[in-house]
Amino acid sequence: MTSVKLSRTPAGVRVELDGVARLIDEEWDALINRDGLLLHLTETFPSLTDAPAGGVCLAPIGSQEVWAAGVTYFRSRTARIEESQDSGGGSFYDRVYDAARPELFFKAAPWRVRGTGDLIRVRRDSKWSVPEPEFALYVNSRGEIIGYTIGNDVSSRDIEGENPLYLPQAKTYDGSCSLGPSVLLVDEPLGADTAISILIERGGVSVFDGSTTLAQMRRTPRELVDYLFRETSFPQGCVLLTGTGVVPPDSFTLASGDRVAISVAEIGTLDNTVE
Repeated sequence: MTSVKLSRTPAGVRVELDGVARLIDEEWDALINRDGLLLHLTETFPSLTDAPAGGVCLAPIGSQEVWAAGVTYFRSRTARIEESQDSGGGSFYDRVYDAARPELFFKAAPWRVRGTGDLIRVRRDSKWSVPEPEFALYVNSRGEIIGYTIGNDVSSRDIEGENPLYLPQAKTYDGSCSLGPSVLLVDEPLGADTAISILIERGGVSVFDGSTTLAQMRRTPRELVDYLFRETSFPQGCVLLTGTGVVPPDSFTLASGDRVAISVAEIGTLDNTVE
């Protein structure tokens, strides 16, 4: 499998191939929408400028909107039912899980997205907030899945549970989404055994950890993208979070200073601290 990692830095777009990193002088939006991107990068790689070691890694996003799919894992279905039982919305999530049409919603404009090392936020009017570790699909303007990154869909479970119609307030606010550290471009889809894991630390001590795999998803990435692009265009492409299969216990809520590290071996670790 041929693979290349793309990341954004203050010095430009960093391209990593076989452990070697170089810089490409192309604007992010144009680059990710280039036809035959993976081949272009592998062919031009020898002529690129060597990238400096270390440095700041920015969120891998330009003008792309971030969307999300809900209730794609059985564990997420169970959590949504539990949190919304008192409001009478529990059966909605059960029906969404089994339905042909997926739940798709707008998550973040690019200026609300944080990168690895940045601070994420919880709403001040929420008493029950959790991170949601997610595989994220990078999709170009033609609806082609060109790569994968890691997403953190920070969510206010008490607000969503109070009434399903409050979903936008529970999901979309400043600092509620992080992406990174890189975008993995591959010439074939990631395998079903690809794992995503999360570690939450408080005061340097682990308070929650868990993992899942792509095999646990109810819907395929291609199916989710096809529904998203049915009647909606994305001139610069988009990022689609594919749902979470790892949910902390109901007794847990994020607090200021918590560290959230989400890892996929093939991509890296998205590391954020709660503001």
